[in-house]
Amino acid sequence: MKQIDRRIVIVAAFIFIVGMAFGLMKFLIAQKEKPFKQQAVVAKRLVKAEEVKYNTIISPVFATGRLTSVSEIDVIAEASGKILKSNIPLKKGAEFSKGDILFTIYPDEAILALKSKKSQFLNSLANLLPDIKIDYPEYDTQFREFFTAIDVSRKLPEFPKFTSEKLEIFLASRNVLSDYYGILKDELQLSRHTIVAPFNGTYSDVYLEAGAYTNTGGRVAHAIQTDILELEVPLEKLDAEWVRSGDKVNIYSESRSTKWQGRVVRKSKFVDPDTQSQQLYIRLSNSKEKPLLVGEYLKADFPGRSIKKVMAAPRNAVFNTDEVFVIKEGQLQKKVINVIKVNESTLIFNGLKEGEMVVMQPLINVLEGTLVEIHDQQKKEKPAKKNAKSRKD
Repeated sequence: MKQIDRRIVIVAAFIFIVGMAFGLMKFLIAQKEKPFKQQAVVAKRLVKAEEVKYNTIISPVFATGRLTSVSEIDVIAEASGKILKSNIPLKKGAEFSKGDILFTIYPDEAILALKSKKSQFLNSLANLLPDIKIDYPEYDTQFREFFTAIDVSRKLPEFPKFTSEKLEIFLASRNVLSDYYGILKDELQLSRHTIVAPFNGTYSDVYLEAGAYTNTGGRVAHAIQTDILELEVPLEKLDAEWVRSGDKVNIYSESRSTKWQGRVVRKSKFVDPDTQSQQLYIRLSNSKEKPLLVGEYLKADFPGRSIKKVMAAPRNAVFNTDEVFVIKEGQLQKKVINVIKVNESTLIFNGLKEGEMVVMQPLINVLEGTLVEIHDQQKKEKPAKKNAKSRKD
């Protein structure tokens, strides 16, 4: 019995001690001050934004093109024979002016043959003059003047004009008309022994030099015109729509140290299948003061066209081709815009309501509903706080 009472006392004492320890612990915890809990701050992202205001914008077009000659020809021999020297060396890079003799193909045989035919023609005509004087006295003076004007070393004068059918039959029966036109043909053939420059230019390639023998139709050289040039500029189809034939264009060198002025003379009616660009051609006049060289690259500054009720924005602020972020009640919201024209670093658009705040910078890893604060507004708030402190002081 005593042993049982002892166990009860021990258990009761243990429970009492544990209860006292628990109560003391609660008391001490209650006496400790509660730590200060700072309220969670919702982070806002700073962005650059502008109010949508539509105006009239003049948007120019810039592009780079390659200079080409307005005329490039193969100089072809129209007669056969030996190529003779002239004042213009038949060498690559040699310059010439319009009307200069480029070269001559040995003409002596053709000259002698032509003189022989003219002599025979004079003989035939001399035999006809007495008959014309008797049978057609009204034409006697004309034919005698024609006969006197003929010089075997010069071109034939114009054949006398007549209206008599009998005289025409008489001349045809004596082969006078056929001989006359045969000589004109030979004179034309002789002129083809001398090649004359059709424009101011230079040789870009030479295939046969002086002293070489050429056949009729042989390629002697390749010539390009150098006083009038064209700048071939590829433009994207959307940009080409803003340029018209006849527009004046400012042309600059790569360093923009030299300036020329040209004019758009034509636009291609097709696009390059590889680059999807449309070709524009700008006519330029060359000069000794500011010489231009075929093959060099130049920059073209096309005139701007007025676009009404639009706004400009950085290209990188637009995503998915035609979407932007606007700020509504401090949160981002996606909206679709109408892109009018795309420039190198900006684009021109409309489609938003005036007064809306459109984001003017690229945003990465953001979603609709993100809390934002306009960068300029934060700058305006800081001096306002300083003014408030100064008033308290």
